[in-house]
Amino acid sequence: MTRWIDATFVRGGTSKGLFFSESALPSLNADRDTAVWDRLFTSAMGSPDPFGRQLDGMGGGVSSLSKIVVVAASARDGVDLDYTFGQVSVTEAAVDYSGNCGNLSSGVVPFALSAGLISAADGWHVFRLFNTNTQKLVDVGLRVVDGQAEVAGDLVLPGVSGTGAPVELIYPDPAGSPTVGLLPTGKAAESITAGGAMFEVSLVDATLPVVIVPGAAIGLKGTESPEEIDANVHAMGMIEQLRRNAAVRMGLCESPEEAPDVVPKVAVVTAPEPTRLLDGTTLAAEEADLPVRMISMGQTHKAVPGTGAMCLAAAAQIPDTIINRIIRRSRPGAVGPDVRLATPSGVVTAGAVFDADTVTATSLFRTARVLMRGQVAVTD
Repeated sequence: MTRWIDATFVRGGTSKGLFFSESALPSLNADRDTAVWDRLFTSAMGSPDPFGRQLDGMGGGVSSLSKIVVVAASARDGVDLDYTFGQVSVTEAAVDYSGNCGNLSSGVVPFALSAGLISAADGWHVFRLFNTNTQKLVDVGLRVVDGQAEVAGDLVLPGVSGTGAPVELIYPDPAGSPTVGLLPTGKAAESITAGGAMFEVSLVDATLPVVIVPGAAIGLKGTESPEEIDANVHAMGMIEQLRRNAAVRMGLCESPEEAPDVVPKVAVVTAPEPTRLLDGTTLAAEEADLPVRMISMGQTHKAVPGTGAMCLAAAAQIPDTIINRIIRRSRPGAVGPDVRLATPSGVVTAGAVFDADTVTATSLFRTARVLMRGQVAVTD
């Protein structure tokens, strides 16, 4: 049976997804078992699709275009909105709620204003959000015009055509999203095995758990296009083994086989060098502090996940992490609150405040736009 559910299609940063008011969805039981939601979300996005295109749904066949956000007015003191992020698998009938999405976090307030979940007078406002996935707060700053989030602006976001109004994301107290802390194992760098080989990695959790590995260690330059990396079966196999073993080390699961799909993500990094971008231009080495290729849901991201960018900014300031070493060697004195990441789509700048041996906040600017409002067809 086909059902029609109120939904909104939103671009947030370099991702797109379906946004729902929680009141439009079936109520969850006391244990908040999401099975009833999962069936609706996978149907709406067109999963599972063995062809990898999600043609029979709203998804786009890649992880950054197969996402769900559920939003509700918050009953928590000092919080405006609660939101839950769901990463919908393309090839399986599964939804992973183990992490947050920084890109779509920028779309929560524009959606809520459009849907009437909150209201605000015109002008710049900072809204406080609570992310249920990580049990963390997120502050979102944006300008309201005629009761809606401003769209027009001069901010250029690598990977998104045109320009848009800035949306500022600030994650207070980002350390230990689903793990025990900023450095889940207590080490800035450590050795971990995958495929019978030993790798030195940094395991960092600031807004998102990330495994940081030098490209050379897995046979990559670290500046390849996403398509080149995805086609490298050996490297992708090593990355996935490394990710699963790191998930156990970070306390996210008991065995590699039980590793969540969403976290940890893997950041392949290298020293600055000229980088060919997806639009055909070349980014000079001195225009960025660190080339990065982020692996998400078994695919190389065409830009960088927002939470991933903030985690890398935090890692850059932690003494003796792999990123900290690279930046200090290549650009002496360059380590600071902001780090310029050379992604396949261009430079993304993220910030982190490091104080008293911990990261007290991370930040990132995104743009967002409500693309369509209406109803989406789902089958039970």
